[in-house]
Amino acid sequence: MSFQSQGYLVLESFTSPEEINAMRKRMDQLLDEFDCSSTSSIFSTKNQKHTTDNYFYESAEKVSFFFEEKAFDEDGNLKQPKQLSINKVGHALHEIDLVFKKFTFSEELSSLLKSLDYKRPVIIQSMYIFKQPGIGGEVVPHQDNSFLYTEPTTCTGLWLALEDATILNGCLWAIPGSHKGGLVRRFIRDEEGVHFDRPFPSYEEKDFVPLEVKAGSLVVIHGDLIHQSFENQSSKSRHAYSFHAIDTVGCKWAPDNWIRRKVDPEPLYVS
Repeated sequence: MSFQSQGYLVLESFTSPEEINAMRKRMDQLLDEFDCSSTSSIFSTKNQKHTTDNYFYESAEKVSFFFEEKAFDEDGNLKQPKQLSINKVGHALHEIDLVFKKFTFSEELSSLLKSLDYKRPVIIQSMYIFKQPGIGGEVVPHQDNSFLYTEPTTCTGLWLALEDATILNGCLWAIPGSHKGGLVRRFIRDEEGVHFDRPFPSYEEKDFVPLEVKAGSLVVIHGDLIHQSFENQSSKSRHAYSFHAIDTVGCKWAPDNWIRRKVDPEPLYVS
């Protein structure tokens, strides 16, 4: 099955154990340096309303930290160490941190995007996702083009497994071929904050297939592919580095996207 027919592609052993270790060690350092008393911003795909959360908006050009929904007790205190409470770190790791930039701007990634006919690609956001053992939150079915919309649509998701991703610890699930149905709804930002322009669609669970992959595998995701992941109820984490490419030739970044940058991102290459 090809990328065009199923809407995703798994590239096994895309990166080396050394590169994985470098990214994981760097994230350990960033977490050690993070003062968790400075923010208690929670990330949830079930309740994506950050109307007054400037921390979320400003993360587009910073390295910001977001907690799991189940990380706090009823008094607002962390139930366990911050290293086991963070949902993700984003959204400009690929620009600000040299370790993550080295991987993101590699020749291998550029070659991949050239094979997908990108002319002047930029990485519009990046995230280190932890999927913490026991509390790693569900990511509801969605399409990446909903959040990172260009006219015409050009978003491609790139999801690198930093640990083995299995059904037990919350691997990706996708509906093969669902990208052919086009974009279902958009996530927009206006004077009221951020919200979807249409109701949440319903999907048949039987249509999803699990994408279990080994550490080092890269999952390439069409912007219209419907995909999700379930809660991690196991005792093992599922770290991943996820980032999204858009093209900047022959298309326009929608002004009502949640990301509103002050400085244009650096292109990976210009063809």
